[in-house]
Amino acid sequence: MPREKGRKLIASNRKARHDYEILEELEAGIALTGTEVKSLRAGRCSLVDAFGQISDREVYLHAMHIPEYTMGTWTNHPPRRVRKLLLKRQEIDRIGTKVRESGLTLVPLSVYFSNGWVKVELGLARGKKSYDKRQSLAKRDAEREISRVMGSRNKGRDE
Repeated sequence: MPREKGRKLIASNRKARHDYEILEELEAGIALTGTEVKSLRAGRCSLVDAFGQISDREVYLHAMHIPEYTMGTWTNHPPRRVRKLLLKRQEIDRIGTKVRESGLTLVPLSVYFSNGWVKVELGLARGKKSYDKRQSLAKRDAEREISRVMGSRNKGRDE
């Protein structure tokens, strides 16, 4: 069976962009078992409480929920197990220094298939304060209002 081409989104963490200021984004592979991949192919995954952590010069993804594969047997996986992320050593060292020095966090932003391989988009993030969240909501609402008014103004014109 040929491998599918392109990018197919499985799950995204929309709350992360609200709660964190994303400073840098990077792509990582993820070490999975067979039943986890089958469950992901069915589109079942949750990134709600997930976070990345560096230990022993390796990056691990904690609390990502991949439900058990419904057609699986006794070989099924535990849904919230710790999963290893596949990154190059230089990337791990660079991220590790930023996390230690700046107090940043690794937050998974999305999980997707890229040319048949499961990938995780990680964000190097700094937590937002509540007033920052209100400011970003107000800014987004203002931009939406401006685009709505400009759209209605342009509809009356004949070009």
